[in-house]
Amino acid sequence: MARKLSVMPIWQFEMKIQDAIELGRRADEAGVHSIWVPEGWGRDAFSLLTSLAEKTSRIQLATGIVNVYSRTPGCLAQHFATLDEWSGGRAIIGLGASSANVIEQFHGIRFQPSMARIRETVAILRTLLRGERLVHRGEWFSMDRGFTLRTEHKRDIPIFLATLNPKSVRMTAEIADGWIPAMIPTSRLGEAIREFRAVALAAGRDPSALQVKAGSVTVSDDPAARDRGRGMIAYYIARMGTFYRRQLERYGYEAEAAAVKQAFDEHGAAAAAAAIPPKLLADLGFAGPAEACRERIEELEAAGVDIVSLSVDAKDARDFTAKVETLLR
Repeated sequence: MARKLSVMPIWQFEMKIQDAIELGRRADEAGVHSIWVPEGWGRDAFSLLTSLAEKTSRIQLATGIVNVYSRTPGCLAQHFATLDEWSGGRAIIGLGASSANVIEQFHGIRFQPSMARIRETVAILRTLLRGERLVHRGEWFSMDRGFTLRTEHKRDIPIFLATLNPKSVRMTAEIADGWIPAMIPTSRLGEAIREFRAVALAAGRDPSALQVKAGSVTVSDDPAARDRGRGMIAYYIARMGTFYRRQLERYGYEAEAAAVKQAFDEHGAAAAAAAIPPKLLADLGFAGPAEACRERIEELEAAGVDIVSLSVDAKDARDFTAKVETLLR
């Protein structure tokens, strides 16, 4: 089976639009499987994905992720159907709940119950994208007029869910096409994926048909690259609600996560980043030369990962392609 690598532009922060598009072009030409465009409270995901649909030819185009609150399921269906048609069938749906802080304080929408919102959104998306009549009665949504999506392009676009707690992961195994684990240490990832696939089997599904996108691999000859993830990890532990901290607690890093939170509360972001111990940093990601990264990717695949998340430090397009080719060997 061909190796599947994915890239993600740091689209929410200072990355220039031209650089995000250039990353998509390079990845497309190098044979990268997919590009996953995030969305927080800055730029939206669909504008860049639409531009990439025009400027690439092979790479899969995914949201990585968009939340299920700020757009209705009908609106999401319109977005994804249009992107899929525009790109010639290359869209991937990446959905999640985001956090109560973002949903309630940025979007002004009540957050709970998030699992019901995700489950209903997935059901409505599947109905509309298949061209079926929409009749739905649920906790969040009720529609009985039988609308259909007015587009000739119909496809079962793969739906990936980014979920953390055990109940939501079980739901993912029951209803989604793929899972995006978050903040699971590499040392425990294989165990988590086996449990995920076991739930799918118990639900009467083919576990091998579900894909897992995971890992954090950075190809770089710069030793300092290992520390670049500190700021983001610290922010998610300390500032994005309690979800990510609890995730690390579940996997044996309770004291370390608490120390990061305390450092952030008392001394700020830089102190929190510095408080991440080397063991935890290494267990959440990997950085090194291409050959060493290829070994890590093989370990992730052995643990059950289907699509590996990748970042590449490259001088130019040729250097990017050469490094990706090393990983794909």
